[in-house]
Amino acid sequence: MKNETLELAKALIARRSVTPADEGCQQLIVERLAPLGFRAETLVHGEVTNLWIRHGTERPLVVLAGHTDVVPTGPLDKWDADPFTPEVRDGLLFGRGASDMKTSIAAFVTAAAQFVRAKPDHRGSVALLITSDEEGPSVDGTVRVVEALKRRGEAMDYCIVGEPSSAERFGDTIKNGRRGSLTGRLWVQGVQGHVAYPHLGRNPVHLAAPALSELAATRWDAGNEYFPPTTWQISNIHAGTGAQNIIPGALQVDFNFRFSTESTPESLQARVRDILDRHGLEYSIDWTLGGKPFLTPRGKLVEALSAAVRRVSGVTPEINCTGGTSDGRFIFEICPEVAEFGPSNRSIHKVNESVPVAEIEPLARIYRETIEALLEG
Repeated sequence: MKNETLELAKALIARRSVTPADEGCQQLIVERLAPLGFRAETLVHGEVTNLWIRHGTERPLVVLAGHTDVVPTGPLDKWDADPFTPEVRDGLLFGRGASDMKTSIAAFVTAAAQFVRAKPDHRGSVALLITSDEEGPSVDGTVRVVEALKRRGEAMDYCIVGEPSSAERFGDTIKNGRRGSLTGRLWVQGVQGHVAYPHLGRNPVHLAAPALSELAATRWDAGNEYFPPTTWQISNIHAGTGAQNIIPGALQVDFNFRFSTESTPESLQARVRDILDRHGLEYSIDWTLGGKPFLTPRGKLVEALSAAVRRVSGVTPEINCTGGTSDGRFIFEICPEVAEFGPSNRSIHKVNESVPVAEIEPLARIYRETIEALLEG
């Protein structure tokens, strides 16, 4: 029993579940929880497999949410060993998904199983929401499960997302929200011509440069207690045909906002248009809203999770909303309290991804103690 979380983490890592594949990971979860009375429901959408597995029918409902899919490995010759052959070396568990986030999934299962074994007639309900579409486009994963739950009137009270949140030390960070993501694809129109006759053309790169400089220097907001200031970054830029003697006829710029609750998608779009208009550009923009920001105020979930982290790790966690987006943005629609906590994130998406073995069983204990505090406290 001592190493049950480690052994399950290894079994999950051994499944080559590159997004959107699950490769049987969720079945491993069902096999461990169904004998304890958990009711499992598999929801397949396209290539994506989702699992909703619940013990109990009453509220309050505590949900543990995560994903079994992992990012591609990258060049295999850069890894010290097969990314899908889990291996413990020098106190670390190596393998793709070790940190993001198969260790958290294993800890969820251990925590839920131990809680139900100890308290089979517990108050309320505990459930796991697992998807294989978090590292991909995130259109057939958690959002689909939330839609299904919403249609039948199932609401959550508390949700812990197992994203690897610890930065410098295990337990040092709990995320009680995430920034929103707004992407724009900007086309600036010019007039193609010969570089030797610039007066016969209009170079869109030259025309757009001052506007892009202003966008990069703009202070969009100051953030707040939990959120850092909104940021704007160019991710791709392209112009020209590849020939060295042609003035390009158009410029394409891809950019992204990571924004706090101090800004809205509408306000950011309006300010971008205002800057481009003032520079007299002929342009068009396609916008994609990846997710709105969400924030869970300090309440029962954050306090219970923080207390469990302090007891188990001896570290007082910082509460913040840094990082990218997560599936918490979908869950927040039907759950008033969402927080993220997981193991160290130093090696996520990297070659030789790993997680300290010393964090694995304590992580399960933190999840279990938080469930106990929320349902039995």
